[in-house]
Amino acid sequence: MPIIEIDSLAHEGVEVFSTLTEAQLRNKVEPEKGVFIAESPKVINVALDAGYEPLALLCERKHIEGDAQEIIRRVGDIPVYTGDRKLLAALTGYTLTRGVLCAMRRPAPKSVEEVTCGARRVVVIDGVVDTTNIGAIFRSAAALGIDAVLLTQNSCDPLNRRAVRVSMGSVFLVPWTWIDESLEPLGQLGFKTAAMALSDNSISIDDKRLKDEERLAIIMGTEGDGLPKETIRRADYVVRIPMAHNVDSLNVAAAAAVAFWELRGVRS
Repeated sequence: MPIIEIDSLAHEGVEVFSTLTEAQLRNKVEPEKGVFIAESPKVINVALDAGYEPLALLCERKHIEGDAQEIIRRVGDIPVYTGDRKLLAALTGYTLTRGVLCAMRRPAPKSVEEVTCGARRVVVIDGVVDTTNIGAIFRSAAALGIDAVLLTQNSCDPLNRRAVRVSMGSVFLVPWTWIDESLEPLGQLGFKTAAMALSDNSISIDDKRLKDEERLAIIMGTEGDGLPKETIRRADYVVRIPMAHNVDSLNVAAAAAVAFWELRGVRS
């Protein structure tokens, strides 16, 4: 693979790591040309193991024979841009985590039917825009047996650089796709919906009926406003996590982890 020394922020080819915004990387107009950035050897290896296509690497010179060595061996004949730590920090706007970034091709979007095929427990992320929360929810989903993640269009992109990093690569392990706010496809696919919300008709998260459901979609809303009233009204269940010490709610990522564990159901 070509090792390309850069000595300028304007070097041709490195704009994917610097000047392109997250929206430009995502490229909604031409999804097949979309790109995302994976950061750190561990996360990049998870993405490669999951079959994601690498396009270019950016790493500090000292890491070519160090932390980036295995990555370089795995990615094949793609450009590897390198330079001094100070220059690369100026290029990207931050100090590289363990000195390695990889630009990768975005996968083709999947349908809700594809992602949920054979799934028993899925999570719907409705309107959550914080990248840290998205990454943490994916990490819990992977660890606690959630089969798929569905995101409404007004949620944060899971392949946002920070979301990917916070998830420690878990966004590559759990099937996910986008879903309309109506959530109608879930009922058609045989899922009962459980909206995580505080309301007069909510049931406790340890209610046996929830675990007994064959297919359950757990709906998590943004902090502050929570889930839309219409989503709560149309859900099969409205579910609350009992709280102590007059605490009214948990951070959405923490609440998701509790919900995933408690509602995991009985697996054969």
